[in-house]
Amino acid sequence: MILTFEYRIKPSPQQAECIDQWLELLRRHWNYALGQRLDWLRRTRCAIDRCNLISEPIGEITEKVNYYTQQSDLKQTKILFPDYKNIYCEVQQMNLQRLDKAWKKWLIPDKKGKSGCDPAPSHGARERAPRRRGRPRFKKSGQLRSFSFSRVNHPKAVIKFSNNCIWTKKWGAIPVVVHRPIPDGFVLKTATIVKKADGYYVCLTAEDHNIPNIIPIDNIKSVVGIDLGLKEFLTTSQGETVAVKKIYRNQQQHLARQQRKLARKVKGSKNYEKQQKRIALTHQKISRYRKDWHYKIAHWLVNNHDFIACEDLNIKGLARTKLAKSILDVAWGNFLTKLEAVAVKRGVWFVKVSPHGTTVNCSYCGHKVPKTLSVRLHECPKCNLTMDRDENAAVNILKKRFSAVLGVSPMSD
Repeated sequence: MILTFEYRIKPSPQQAECIDQWLELLRRHWNYALGQRLDWLRRTRCAIDRCNLISEPIGEITEKVNYYTQQSDLKQTKILFPDYKNIYCEVQQMNLQRLDKAWKKWLIPDKKGKSGCDPAPSHGARERAPRRRGRPRFKKSGQLRSFSFSRVNHPKAVIKFSNNCIWTKKWGAIPVVVHRPIPDGFVLKTATIVKKADGYYVCLTAEDHNIPNIIPIDNIKSVVGIDLGLKEFLTTSQGETVAVKKIYRNQQQHLARQQRKLARKVKGSKNYEKQQKRIALTHQKISRYRKDWHYKIAHWLVNNHDFIACEDLNIKGLARTKLAKSILDVAWGNFLTKLEAVAVKRGVWFVKVSPHGTTVNCSYCGHKVPKTLSVRLHECPKCNLTMDRDENAAVNILKKRFSAVLGVSPMSD
C-alpha cells in the first residue's frame, strides 16, 4: 500500500528563492524538451497521399527523441547553462520522466486502442468514451509548481527526512510541520516539493507491504447503496441524505469581483501579482473546503457500513449538459475516488454499479416507472410502492450489486 503524506515546510527567504529558481529553470527545460519532441514529430510526420516538400524543411532527420536521448543531453545542458549545475541530476531526470509520461499518454494508444490524438467522440455517442489525454503544453512563467526527488533516506539519496526537517546539501535544513506522524512500517520512497498559493509543501510517498484485508463476506453486517444527485448530494438505501453544499457558487460573486479587479491592474506589476495571489487563495480555500467535506462523508459511510455500492456515472458526459456547473461544483468523481481510498484502507467493500435502469425500475417489484427529472417521487402503479426517487435508486443500486457478490438479496431479512 502506497500513501502520500503532505506537510507544510517553512523555508528561509534564501531557501525559498532557491526553490523558485529551480522551478523556473525546470520550467524552461520542460519547454525546451517538449519543443524538441514536437519538432521531431513534425519533421517525421507526413500525409498519407502526399509528401510535405513545400511546408516542411528538407534536411537530415535527427534520431528519435525520447527520454533516454534527452537524459544524455543533461551534461551538455549544464555546460551551456551553468545555472543548471545547482540542480540535482535526479531532479532534472524526474522532470523529464514526467514529460515522457505525458507524451506517451498522448501518442501511445491505451488498452482500447484510443490515444489522445484521436478525434473526440461526438456528444450523441451512446457508448461511454475512454478518457482522452491531451497534448503536453508549454508552461508559462509560474505554471510549473513542483519537482521531485526519486529517493528519500537512502544511502545515496540527496534529500533526508528526520527530526521534523528535510535536509539537502544545497539548501540545508528546512523545518517541516509534521501535523500527523507517518505510521510505523512505512518506508519513504519519494519526495516532492510543491509551491502553493499559501506557501511551500513537501509530499512524502511512503510504502507498506502490508495490505489491509477486506472484510470476509460472512462477516458483513451493514450494507448500503448510495445514489448521487444535485437536490441531495447523496441518498442512501436506508433513507439518509446528505445536503448539497454549493461551495463554489457561494464564492462565485466574490471571485467575479476579484477577477474584475485583476483586469484593471497593469499586467506584470506588483499590484497585478498581489491580486493574482488573492484569487489563487480563494480557489485554494474552495478546494480545501470541498476536500474536507468529501472526506468527512467518506469516513461517515465507512464507519457505519461494511459494504458500499454506488453508481458508476459518466461524469464527463453529464458535465456537458446545462447542469455542468452544479455537477462540477459537487465533484462526484473526486468524492468517489476518496471514498474508494478510505474503504480500501479500512478493508470495507466498495463496488460500482451501472446506473442503467436504477431510477426507472421499482425497487420492490421491478416494474418500470418512467419519470422526468422534475418528478421527485416514485409511485409504482403495480405494487403501490411510494418513496423518494433517489432512495428507490439507491435500493436498486444495492440490490443490483449485493446480490451479485453474495448471491442473496439485501432485503431478504
